[in-house]
Amino acid sequence: MTTPLLPVAEAYARLLALAAPAAIERVALQDAAGRWAAEDIIARRTQPETDLSAMDGYAIRHADLPGPWRVVGESAAGHPHDTKIETGQAVRIFTGAALPPGTDTVMVQEEARRDGDMLYLDGEGPGHRGRNVRPRGLDFSQGDRLIAAGERLSPARLALAAVGGHGDLPVRRPARVAIAATGDELVPPGSELRPGQLPESNGTMLAALIADLPCDVIDLGILPDSSADLERAFGGVDADILVTTGGASVGDHDLVRPALEACGANIDFWRIALRPGKPMMAGTMRDTVVLGLPGNPVSAFVTATLFLRPLIAAIGGANDTTPRTTVATLGEDLPANGERTDYMRAARIDGAVHAAAIQDSSMQRTLARADCLIVRAPHDPPRAKGDSVEILPLA
Repeated sequence: MTTPLLPVAEAYARLLALAAPAAIERVALQDAAGRWAAEDIIARRTQPETDLSAMDGYAIRHADLPGPWRVVGESAAGHPHDTKIETGQAVRIFTGAALPPGTDTVMVQEEARRDGDMLYLDGEGPGHRGRNVRPRGLDFSQGDRLIAAGERLSPARLALAAVGGHGDLPVRRPARVAIAATGDELVPPGSELRPGQLPESNGTMLAALIADLPCDVIDLGILPDSSADLERAFGGVDADILVTTGGASVGDHDLVRPALEACGANIDFWRIALRPGKPMMAGTMRDTVVLGLPGNPVSAFVTATLFLRPLIAAIGGANDTTPRTTVATLGEDLPANGERTDYMRAARIDGAVHAAAIQDSSMQRTLARADCLIVRAPHDPPRAKGDSVEILPLA
């Protein structure tokens, strides 16, 4: 109990050091959404493959200005005009269509006057050669890196991979995450309660918290305060991550750590300088990373946000797993912080961030009303209304 509390940054680094990226697999584009690229994605083609029109109008030779021209054909997307254009000729062209051979400029239709097959300039015209043209390779060229290994495959990146010539992509296998709640007092949500019982909420909350990440959740349900039952459950786990909530402190009924150790777990650290969430532990059990979260739902939420989500991302092959913070204007004074990093539940209202009046970690309704956490460093001095503070936005 006299061991100094582990700083949050050190706990974060040590936890991620326990994780190995999952195996690589190739999946179809539509199945790769939200995953992380396991390798650099290289363009297999050039985009655009040829010069394209950026406007509706007429493809001409810039040297033929100010005209007139004779219109000799039409070019539309998917239906190019392949005959080379000679001096004094023009081709009706539409946005996205290939420029006919011999042309180098597009005169927009608003500055053109048509009389049968004859075309006349009716305005200032294109000011330079190449006007209103998207040149070959404007977006990328064959061999360019489109997506770096470890970048998340967002909708825009999937579209980029598709136009780059890819129908499937290399990604990491989704992390398998086993979640167990522990405690004799817990019963399934919606159950009729007897004195001393409490609806279990952590399992539902944690599964929802990681639902947007590429992972497969294994629900171990509610485990009783029984060494034999805990060891039986933990010993049968086949997952990349085992998440437990509750039972990881030092009371007579806190049996999770000894049960894990009885199953061969090696606890790397326990107790971190964090509020809420001090009694968090991490280690390994065979090929599984073990993350023991506090049973208090608010503490479980904060520690899962700071540690479980980045751990899943690391196993999924992300090149950056750090939770993204930003800066906000404080809506009221805050006293000095203590020795632990504090993540205060708060809400952004009318351009300022307001900390909840009561920060007791038992207050789940306060958490439900928060849309961010104010991050206070250890021994952070008093802050005044209007100061800039670091916040961690919540989904």
